[in-house]
Amino acid sequence: MKNNAVVLDTNLFFSALIPGASAIRDILLESNLVFYCPNFVITELFKHKHKILKHTKLNEVDFYTYFNGIIENISFVPIETISAKSRNAAFELCKDIDVCDTPFVALAIELHLSLWTGDKVLREGLSKKGFTDFFIP
Repeated sequence: MKNNAVVLDTNLFFSALIPGASAIRDILLESNLVFYCPNFVITELFKHKHKILKHTKLNEVDFYTYFNGIIENISFVPIETISAKSRNAAFELCKDIDVCDTPFVALAIELHLSLWTGDKVLREGLSKKGFTDFFIP
């Protein structure tokens, strides 16, 4: 396992865009960690860009400034490169918690990395099933 790398979930990516969430953004921008994320997250961010702008009160220039700084520090992995074995294992873990988190768990399994999530329900649910490899800053 790479001790200096973690898989990042969507919620933390979104949180890093919030002006007051500087602790998360600071870790993403200034730490020596390598971050991995499924590549569909970029599409999700743009799909919800107007909602993000509304809730964060960012203007578009600030949004893109934060966004560009953050994505420079993330390695995006195409979902199709994750093995069926890892995807299936992740689905079994996530199916009765939140199936939308399957790609992040699958990527963590595939790369043998910790998962960084702010989702308490996900962490607790996965922990009960034996997945306990979480990054906690």
